[in-house]
Amino acid sequence: MSTPTVSTRSDAPSLLSGEVEQPTFTEALQNYVRKVRGGDMGSLPAILALTVLAGVFVVLKPETFPSALNIANLFQQGAVVVTIAMGLVFVLLIGEIDLSAGFASGVCGAILAVTLTSIGWPWYVAVLAAVLTGVVIGLVIGLLVAKIGIPSFVTTLGAFLAFQGVVLLIIGTGGNISLTNPVILAIQNKNIPPAIGWALGGLAVAAYGFATIRTWSSRRRQGLLSAPRAMVITKVVAMALVVLGGVLVLNQERSVNPAITSLRGVPIVVPIIVVLALGLGFLLTRTAFGRHIYAVGGNAEATRRAGIPVARIRVTCFIICSSMAAFAGIFAASRATSVDPNAGGSNVLLYAVGAAVIGGTSLFGGKGRITDALIGGAVIAVIDNGMGLLGYSAGIKFVVTGLVLIAAAAVDALSRRRARTTGRG
Repeated sequence: MSTPTVSTRSDAPSLLSGEVEQPTFTEALQNYVRKVRGGDMGSLPAILALTVLAGVFVVLKPETFPSALNIANLFQQGAVVVTIAMGLVFVLLIGEIDLSAGFASGVCGAILAVTLTSIGWPWYVAVLAAVLTGVVIGLVIGLLVAKIGIPSFVTTLGAFLAFQGVVLLIIGTGGNISLTNPVILAIQNKNIPPAIGWALGGLAVAAYGFATIRTWSSRRRQGLLSAPRAMVITKVVAMALVVLGGVLVLNQERSVNPAITSLRGVPIVVPIIVVLALGLGFLLTRTAFGRHIYAVGGNAEATRRAGIPVARIRVTCFIICSSMAAFAGIFAASRATSVDPNAGGSNVLLYAVGAAVIGGTSLFGGKGRITDALIGGAVIAVIDNGMGLLGYSAGIKFVVTGLVLIAAAAVDALSRRRARTTGRG
């Protein structure tokens, strides 16, 4: 009788040492490839699409698309869509939808404008009033969906129609409220001084590196499976290149006539969005509440039987979504320097949903990250901006964006099917 051989490497904990044999860099790459082939692609398709689109527009418009002026415009142009998309990620994760987020941002923007101009409140009180309006909107919608049981599609479709009327009632048909508060206008129209931009960029890279290495070291000490050291260093270096490279580009002079007006620095709206993204990302990945959100999206009934308050989680997700819509309304008002009856309308909602889905958030619930909204929003902004520079009509831009969204939804459906067949779903 032959003696059975025992593998010297295993992904399972050793019975003797209680530790896991850590993978090499090559093995980690092979594991990632297997995960992608198994249907877990994450944001990879969106990153590839963003790379291809940016490359195409750089080739077709080398003198304008990669310029510092246009890159800064991309950040400011995509701020509203990205912010709403970050809130929609929470609703999509639990398998719901919010069709009212666009006009909810319009309502909050109108509240901001009225409290600033007609009532004369200080800017910080007006901002608080706009955000609280978003909280109330999310609370009402969440209660209708989670407590009464009205499908979110019907509830938010009704809210979509109602909020158009609310904006009209606040602003007035054909009306327009101009904003003059310098703090509000600075959000989307002013920049951080270059020195402060470098300091914030360096701080962001240092914080990311510290958190990444600390998590990696903690897992190693506990004998848990972790990425190879070389892969962790590669991630930190890549993040540093992206952040510091962005600061370098945005700190370049981009004024048409710098002798009269200098235009340098990171747009103020960028660090605000980064702070919001970090806060929401921490909530999703580092808290029990975040884990409960994924559990509800994966299997609401099993989550309920485990004693987790499913209704409360759903209500909170709608509150977060509408609160982010409130911030988006503030950003939109700042960029336009006014609020009109069309605030939050047009293609805002469609682009925001598209950004979340294109980035990798699943329409079926239980799968998604805040970075999906950022990457998807970048794809939307690049398409809109690049095709505008090429002189294409709005109709062509809508067609291309719609096709990209359909492709993203198809990738999501196919990846889920693949995950089920390979046992990963």
